[in-house]
Amino acid sequence: MRYLEDFVVGEILRTPSAAMPEEETLAFAAKYDPQAMHLDHEAALEGPLGGISASGWHTAAVVMRLIVEADVLLGGPILGLGVEELNWPAPTRPGDVISADLETVSITPSRSRPTHGVVRIRVTARNQDGATVLTMTPKLWVARRPEQS
Repeated sequence: MRYLEDFVVGEILRTPSAAMPEEETLAFAAKYDPQAMHLDHEAALEGPLGGISASGWHTAAVVMRLIVEADVLLGGPILGLGVEELNWPAPTRPGDVISADLETVSITPSRSRPTHGVVRIRVTARNQDGATVLTMTPKLWVARRPEQS
């Protein structure tokens, strides 16, 4: 397991990649974000993104899966305390392949729970062309290394 003391500010970890198949993109949108820009090719061409795109929430969910697959805590649970910001600078399109860089930006031991601390990571997800499709800064609750007796 990876502990709070194992993190280093500035460290960057790259996730695996994931494809965004059109059928999954459409299914997610139909269930959770049923807007024309996510469901209807013709209507999406007239919309603000100039074509069909994945819901930003779908992109966020896939990036979360990539963070889990990257095994940031080496088998430990990933418990998020919140996200300070979440941005979608460019649309994710059906057929895109995305991956993310996870940069450790701060490490703060907890004063109230000395067995844990907070690691803030900057997540930057890009598609196969290098366009940034998501940025966010989640706060992770991470165990401290147990004291040896």
